[in-house]
Amino acid sequence: MTDFEPNDQQQELIDATSGIHVVDAGAGTGKTFTITRRYANLLQQDETEPDDILLITFTNNAAAEMKERVVANCDYSMSALRDAPINTFHGHCHELLLRNGFSAPTHLGIDDRITSSTRLLENEVVEEDRFREFMSQFADEHPEHHDFLRVLRENTSLLEVIRELAAKGIFPTVDGWYRNGESYLDGDFEAFEELFEAANEPNEGANGPTQSDLRDGLSGFERGRCFLPDAPAESELRDNYPSIDHEWAERAFDEERDALKAFVHDIYFEYIEFALRQNYLNFSFLQMFAFVLLCEDHVLREAVQFDHVMVDEFQDTSEIQFKLALLLAGTDNFCVVGDWKQSIYGFQYASVDNIRQFEERLENYKRELNSDSERVAFPVDDVTEIKLEKNYRSTQSILDFSRHSLGLPATSNEEVDLDIEDDITPLTATTDHDHSNIEAFTSDDECEAILTRVQEIVGNRAYAVEDEDGELRPPSHEDIAVLTRTRRFGRELQSDAREYNIPVAYEGGVELFGTEQAILLLAWLRLLEDRHSERGWAVVLEEAGYTLDEVKAILENESYPSNMLSFRERLASGETVGGIARLVFDRYGFEDAYADALVAVLQGTFDSTTHNRGAIIRFMEQSLEADATHDVDDNPGGDSITVQTIHAAKGLEHPIVILANINQYSFPPSGGGADRIRYEDPVGLRQTKDYADAHGRPHIYDNWRYRILSKCLNRDYDEERRLMYVAITRAESHVLFSAGPSPSPLFENLPLEPETVEPDVEEAGTARTEQSRLQVSVPVPDIPAGQSPHSLMDDHVFSDADDGRGIEFGNQVHDFAEQYAEGAVVEPSNEDERHVAEFLDSLDGELRAEENAYLPVTVGEQQVTISGIIDLLHVAEDRIDIVDYKTDIGRHAESEYRKQLSVYYHVVRAAFRDYRVTTALFYTADGDRIKIDPLSKDEIADLIDRDYAEAQPDSEEDPIIR
Repeated sequence: MTDFEPNDQQQELIDATSGIHVVDAGAGTGKTFTITRRYANLLQQDETEPDDILLITFTNNAAAEMKERVVANCDYSMSALRDAPINTFHGHCHELLLRNGFSAPTHLGIDDRITSSTRLLENEVVEEDRFREFMSQFADEHPEHHDFLRVLRENTSLLEVIRELAAKGIFPTVDGWYRNGESYLDGDFEAFEELFEAANEPNEGANGPTQSDLRDGLSGFERGRCFLPDAPAESELRDNYPSIDHEWAERAFDEERDALKAFVHDIYFEYIEFALRQNYLNFSFLQMFAFVLLCEDHVLREAVQFDHVMVDEFQDTSEIQFKLALLLAGTDNFCVVGDWKQSIYGFQYASVDNIRQFEERLENYKRELNSDSERVAFPVDDVTEIKLEKNYRSTQSILDFSRHSLGLPATSNEEVDLDIEDDITPLTATTDHDHSNIEAFTSDDECEAILTRVQEIVGNRAYAVEDEDGELRPPSHEDIAVLTRTRRFGRELQSDAREYNIPVAYEGGVELFGTEQAILLLAWLRLLEDRHSERGWAVVLEEAGYTLDEVKAILENESYPSNMLSFRERLASGETVGGIARLVFDRYGFEDAYADALVAVLQGTFDSTTHNRGAIIRFMEQSLEADATHDVDDNPGGDSITVQTIHAAKGLEHPIVILANINQYSFPPSGGGADRIRYEDPVGLRQTKDYADAHGRPHIYDNWRYRILSKCLNRDYDEERRLMYVAITRAESHVLFSAGPSPSPLFENLPLEPETVEPDVEEAGTARTEQSRLQVSVPVPDIPAGQSPHSLMDDHVFSDADDGRGIEFGNQVHDFAEQYAEGAVVEPSNEDERHVAEFLDSLDGELRAEENAYLPVTVGEQQVTISGIIDLLHVAEDRIDIVDYKTDIGRHAESEYRKQLSVYYHVVRAAFRDYRVTTALFYTADGDRIKIDPLSKDEIADLIDRDYAEAQPDSEEDPIIR
């Protein structure tokens, strides 16, 4: 917009040089243009210098862009603005502490200091490793807290609790909690009571009131759970109809939590001490110490305050950042700019209510900060709202359609508050054309369907886009962006596109340590650390083309290939991790962005040659396990499709947007549930499990109070709807929605009629021709080298069945079972899933879902490997249970399922020789678990031999390759 004059609303903000302003800056309304023009205008005011204006934005890149735009619109040069306070919250807090924060820890009762050598630890994987080290020490020093530690699945989950508390401004001191922090931990009963009453409101049926959602949700309250003796019976809890008694709100909320708060306090406080001893701070601690310093040192606060404070992207700020902004404001020249509809960083503790309830929070935070001393001196009762309503990006059709996304149900039974429409500021397009196609399509192979649509769109005037002069032209690849909710789908799409030579540029975070480059580097590092590392040899030998049997023989005999041993010796002479990595990448011909990024990350993390290889290996393993992401410039250049996550696309625009993977468990994602100690508004600090020996035997009990509380705390899907809104409003001319065979309700509730696409992708550069069936003679081996357990089954038993419910239904139940076993927060959507949940809740051992199984079997003189996936492994103290889910209504196929389970039995039996192994089918329709006796390996081999013989074609016929 730099070539345009400001519109009336923009000019109003540019000219508003005094007072409190909250700006509703919708998508594409020229927010950055207006903010930088306002900044430049402030510099034109008498006695106003750059040091008098604090401009806070979301990223370092945005801050740099702001400076460039300001320079273009004022008399200051870039060198004059180099040190101007245009920064992020973390950046400004870091600078404040480096200059003034030496004694900041003492305000919390910590006898330590922040110095110029104190490092900012940005890598979360490295910090989690440090936190594990801390927790090991903490457990040794605090036996009084062992019962809480026994409840946790993973100790590092407490680091997430610490980060969340810090984002809300809840900090520990040596003898308690800073200021009013403990009140947040206790929760807000009045706010919870409102949620309780809403969930307990009777529903309206055809013949009068029916039971409330809360009463219905507490059905089966005791099933599959073990509560402490003070828990009520379900009959007592659900005694009334159609709602449960109101007394349960207070009884569930009121819980003795002093010991829990003491546990979290001690971990929180002592981890801050640990970090300071290790000479580092994380982002949370930067803001914490800056806030405490500004609260306690009144002279310093007044010295570092600004005449003007502007905060960009205010919808993505946390509660502590709102308070920091107030403390840094010396006058009421306080301006915040944002759009609540684009608040998509709740997972980073952003609070959308900062902008949605701006005036209320402004008054509350001033009152809270001034409770013992005046820290915010200016009045806050006069707030001016400015709305930027002209959109310079999208057509009116797209803008109007985008509003639908904010009211779409995200689940099959969610009721969306339609009053949200009242809070939406309508946007008006300024484009000369309104030629938009807004479409939806599905396919069994979504990636290939997207590529098919891309090939249909490129060069097609029906999807024309505007050129620089505003004229319409046919689109090219670079006009198209595919936006996804998750990185994984984007990477799959990129992989499929490469098979057809379709140019794709993936932009955004990549799970770098899961790439082939990282896996091979990790393998060689393991071999450097241990010459006989089986995990290392297995990877490098497989990459070299050795079969599984050959790898096994090499490992058993330790007869490693001489060329590989020579390369290992060559690696051993490397002095730095970067040097070792380059040698590995040169060996395999990796000269790409991923190899470069790995070298940069490892050298940046291990900048000294003194780090041992064990630490590097552990870092890479933990990064792989954590799905750690890093930005990689993986752009082939030229005319390429852009693939991005929605988060990475925020602030950008594309002529054509395809919003992809709007599928169940993907958009919205099923997510991983928090651990058993958690903080949640408005109920405060809670634990979902209790360790006790109430019945004379130590046991981890379910917390009955939390079970009631959780039924009132329904998952908030508003951010998922906002993500869809952000994706749609990236589009300038056209927007398409795609899903696979199991679309999510967000897709199904779109006001569109989806088209079914049959993939027909052609290799780039080739003409589209009619495909004919090709018949060729090929030599057929005596036995196929690889099979699945399903290939052993007789399909005739299924063809005669008329009670099946389809593959899609079976996949849905299996996906739910996997997510539930892994601890994700998912709710059953049908009776089958409810039976699965009750069954999993009844198991007290470790649950492993979707485990790969490989069984080598000798058939004649040939080795055959049968590979499959085990639905569930239940690892108990004395046995391993193999469970396979079946959605069949009848039992006609048990004899065939026995073959499948027999394969899994022998795989597990070999891996767990000291355990008793059982096999069972779990029929999800009625919740029955049927024990199955497995076949022997010889019987399995006979099945393979017999099945192959029956499947041989007549000698006169050629096999057909399609």
